[in-house]
Amino acid sequence: MTISEKVAYLKGLAEGMKLDADKDENKLILNILDVLADLATDLEDTECGLEELSEQVDAVDEDLDALETEFYDECDDCCGCDDDLYEITCPACNAEFEVDEDTLLDGSIECPNCGETLEFDIECEDGECDDCDCEDCEGKE
Repeated sequence: MTISEKVAYLKGLAEGMKLDADKDENKLILNILDVLADLATDLEDTECGLEELSEQVDAVDEDLDALETEFYDECDDCCGCDDDLYEITCPACNAEFEVDEDTLLDGSIECPNCGETLEFDIECEDGECDDCDCEDCEGKE
């Protein structure tokens, strides 16, 4: 039973008691019932507004999540991925740039500044190159 239904029930009881509205004590009871009815209506309006607001917040949250996924890619620092970047200096032109671990493990890259091919000889320590298939790491798993 909702609050509005309970207030309507109380009003029905008051009408069934045939309270004389001219008596002071009855005026008080009838006015209290009117205030309760107003409060119940306001409460229902507030609940409807809250439900609508909650749906809008959920929609904004979903949109923001999609935007964050698109903007920050699928991986950021909070999810535990390991996107370490390594700073490289080209020996030919002294340009500095960053590469990720996968690029290093590939073994070579062209300098984005001068086009010189840079080769990397990665020495793997025990357990650090488990997913590497370079010649140096074979058999060290």
